[in-house]
Amino acid sequence: MPDGSPLAWPIEELIEAYRAGELSPVEVARASLDQISATDGELHAFVTVDREMTLAQARAAEARYRNREPGPLGGVPVSVKDAFHLRGLPTTLGSLHHKDDVSESDSGVVARLRAAGAVFTGKTNTAEFGQSATTDNLLGPDTGNPWDPTRTAGGSSGGAAASVAAGMVTLAVGSDGGGSIRIPAAFCGLFGLKPTRGRCPDEGGFRAMTDFVSPGPLAWRAADARPMLEVLAGRDYPRRPLRSLVVGYCARPEGRPVHPGIVTAMDRAAKLFEQLGHRVELVDLPIAGWNDVFGPLVLEDEARERGHLLTNPEMLTKYERRSLEASQRLDIADVERARRELPVYRQRVSDLFLSYDVILTPATAVPAFPLGERPRSIDGQDVDALWGAFPFAVPFNVAGTPAATTPVGLVDGLPVGAQLVTPMHTEALLLDVAEALEEAIAFDHHAVLSRWNATDQSGSAPS
Repeated sequence: MPDGSPLAWPIEELIEAYRAGELSPVEVARASLDQISATDGELHAFVTVDREMTLAQARAAEARYRNREPGPLGGVPVSVKDAFHLRGLPTTLGSLHHKDDVSESDSGVVARLRAAGAVFTGKTNTAEFGQSATTDNLLGPDTGNPWDPTRTAGGSSGGAAASVAAGMVTLAVGSDGGGSIRIPAAFCGLFGLKPTRGRCPDEGGFRAMTDFVSPGPLAWRAADARPMLEVLAGRDYPRRPLRSLVVGYCARPEGRPVHPGIVTAMDRAAKLFEQLGHRVELVDLPIAGWNDVFGPLVLEDEARERGHLLTNPEMLTKYERRSLEASQRLDIADVERARRELPVYRQRVSDLFLSYDVILTPATAVPAFPLGERPRSIDGQDVDALWGAFPFAVPFNVAGTPAATTPVGLVDGLPVGAQLVTPMHTEALLLDVAEALEEAIAFDHHAVLSRWNATDQSGSAPS
């Protein structure tokens, strides 16, 4: 068996240890709960933990192994973003308005994971209604980054990312409507994947960013995300050898400023692709205009779903209140124009893949920044507080394409990620490309795992 905490083992090896009887799902569930208890007081990744529920699921997983029917995620500790309904637990959506709302049934994502044998460790913190790229709300403290708890974990799936990066769980499920999986994955040194729009439904789930959002996995490595994506999408994604690919590389999409250290890491990733036998070409991405589509359609959702909450504005975060106020001023002409432009934008991005197999960009423009202090300048240029730090993910929500981030290095001791994008419905290719890049980079997670004592005495980290 590999060294280190089993919560950071490759899933394939964890499940093999279960099958061989060398390790028990109950042991690992207890280790997960103990790690949450030991570390979450500082990180605030979880909003709800139900120890008895977790251990009951672990005992059921153990029984299924005895009966040789464990399921593809049998006994794997999985945290659930608090934007999905998990039967019997509150679904707060990061809001005071829902802090006591107990879900009567699982939404589609949770139901699929439950059927696959996953062991749920609890609900993870999220931005209010998923409306921020940092994880802060009025329910409690902001979620900290396991690499440096004084810095943001990103959002809105920041609790999900922190739960994995601090060795509390093996996998997390998040959702991504404007970068909400990829941004926290990049900030926390993880692999995170947003599938093609519509590939992974969440029947009976929470509605926000409806035209753009996708559930998806956060994991130590792409290989570990495969089984969760297979469960969520209802199809297999076996790894296959890569042919020679054409990679379109853009270090500064739309000419936006990027931290020089991130550009250096991205240049190295591009060179590694060349060393792997792929052709890398510089490309000026035709992604301008994404916010003219994204903004009106997101605000239309907010007006419809949550406009009534303005009757109690004191119960809302500043960012959600501003969104709802803006939604009340929304011009229907802007919404209609955005509806017309959405398929045009998607076709424009789709046409990129007539020339390129994969697009490579930074996942974010900066490493994780201090809690509550969004950067207002990057590399000597002024940026807006809303999108300046993370403008590169949302264009591909608008495009509807699958996109992932994987760690490519450290800048000032903090992880930074590369974003990989492939054509619609090519998650298999995206996973294969990500795995190849991961293996070439061999990113070292030792520092974060040792910080939270999630390694053994030899200091082993996930391979």
